[in-house]
Amino acid sequence: MRVAVISDIHANGHALQTVLGAIAREGVDELWCLGDTVGYGARPNECCAIVRDAVHVCLAGNHDLLALGLEVLEGDFNPDAGASGTWTKAELDELSVDFLRTLKPEAHLERAELFHASARDPVWEYVLGGESAIATLDLTEAPLVLVGHSHVPFAIVLVDDELSGSHAPAGTEIELGPGRLLCNPGSVGQPRDGDARAAWLLVDFAAGLASFRRETYDIQATQEEIRDAGLPLSLAARLGHGV
Repeated sequence: MRVAVISDIHANGHALQTVLGAIAREGVDELWCLGDTVGYGARPNECCAIVRDAVHVCLAGNHDLLALGLEVLEGDFNPDAGASGTWTKAELDELSVDFLRTLKPEAHLERAELFHASARDPVWEYVLGGESAIATLDLTEAPLVLVGHSHVPFAIVLVDDELSGSHAPAGTEIELGPGRLLCNPGSVGQPRDGDARAAWLLVDFAAGLASFRRETYDIQATQEEIRDAGLPLSLAARLGHGV
């Protein structure tokens, strides 16, 4: 089975369409999304509709919950993120609200365990290596664990109680085994590892390989949409730098 893993779309329609085009060319069997379909960007309803129709497994992220007014409050976010959450909540149509309300921040599948943030805190905790990675692996059993939230693609391998790995730039390929693998596919719509291209992960269970991919999309058009929507200007500016 071949699976495409995406995360942190953040209402970036141009990035999402580009990534889905690349995924279609790969001919995958399933598509998994680790959450934060909305927030930051100017196309929340379009992205919800696309994800609802295309994705086999989808999680809720903290920005999704903020847009619904559930579990998290605007004050838990920085000012620009909170403002985008308020804007998104007012913008969501009924179909998008209904879709987002069906989602949970974690999923436990036959081949993998999925969390928006971490196994210890599926909504909020950033897994950036070290202690947080060990905690998530200790709380799970699957050979493959997938997390999002940080917008930074990484691959961390646990073999015989030894942890190795780090940031996974475009073109990185990691074997599925020996040991256990913890991966973040990076962000489709708001990359933060210094590479402005949209990120995703291809997991080929038959070949035993996880491949990190990047796609060039129309960043300028996305920035213009954010500015035209009256969203914070910083949300547009950072897209050009991948930070």
